[in-house]
Amino acid sequence: MEFALFFLINVVRVLKYAILVRVLMSWIQTDSHGTIYRFIHESTEPFLGALRKILPSTGMIDLSPLLAFFILDFLEIFLAGTLSA
Repeated sequence: MEFALFFLINVVRVLKYAILVRVLMSWIQTDSHGTIYRFIHESTEPFLGALRKILPSTGMIDLSPLLAFFILDFLEIFLAGTLSA
C-alpha cells in the first residue's frame, strides 16, 4: 500500500512538471512536430482537455493549466497525508 501511494505521488509530480513544460513551450517558438513536444502534448492533453470543457471560454487565455496545478497540488497533499497516516 505504501509503495502504491508513493508511486501515485510521483505520477502526480511528473504530470505537474509536464504541464509546466507545456506552458513554457507555448510561450516560446518550438517545433510542434518534434518528438518531445508531441510526447508532452499527448501526455497532458487528456487531463487539460477535460478541464477545458469545464471552464468557461476566456478567449485566448487558457486557464486549464492553472486549474490543473490546483487540483494536482490538492491531490498530492491528500496522498501524502494518507501515506503519513
